[in-house]
Amino acid sequence: MSASTDRPAPGLRTIQAAPPRLRAGAAMLLALSLGLGCSGAGEDVRVTLCKDIVAVQTSAAPAFEAPEIRTRGYQGAEVRLAYRVGDRPGRATCFYAHDAVEDTADQLANPLNAYATSPERVIIAGEALSRPALAQAVKQAMLKQGRQLVEDAGDMARKAVAQ
Repeated sequence: MSASTDRPAPGLRTIQAAPPRLRAGAAMLLALSLGLGCSGAGEDVRVTLCKDIVAVQTSAAPAFEAPEIRTRGYQGAEVRLAYRVGDRPGRATCFYAHDAVEDTADQLANPLNAYATSPERVIIAGEALSRPALAQAVKQAMLKQGRQLVEDAGDMARKAVAQ
């Protein structure tokens, strides 16, 4: 907008002047962009994926305690989870391979960034998942995350359009 008038500069339209479908599309795109840029409430993607693998494998919505994260340099990292499904307690461990070529300042600030984002091995309730079962579990967990992302983006878009 120019200082001398309250009108937009020539060739520019404000979002309020756009047709409702365009506003909804813009809001959806913005919400999706924001959602892709954020991994939730500060939780590391490895922890989130491990939790989602447990949820997929137990066919439930487990209540998780705070994760225990162990990094062992080039030996790999472990995400250990204690959870409850109903009145049954459970434990799971996801193992992540070291995946950094060189040490960086980012890894000093976020040590888990030196490790793969997909587990190489998972143990749930004392049972190790086979490679095919792990691949299927990761696929199902990623689909779950994708559905949640689309649902969250839709909620954000509906709120943006309603305002």
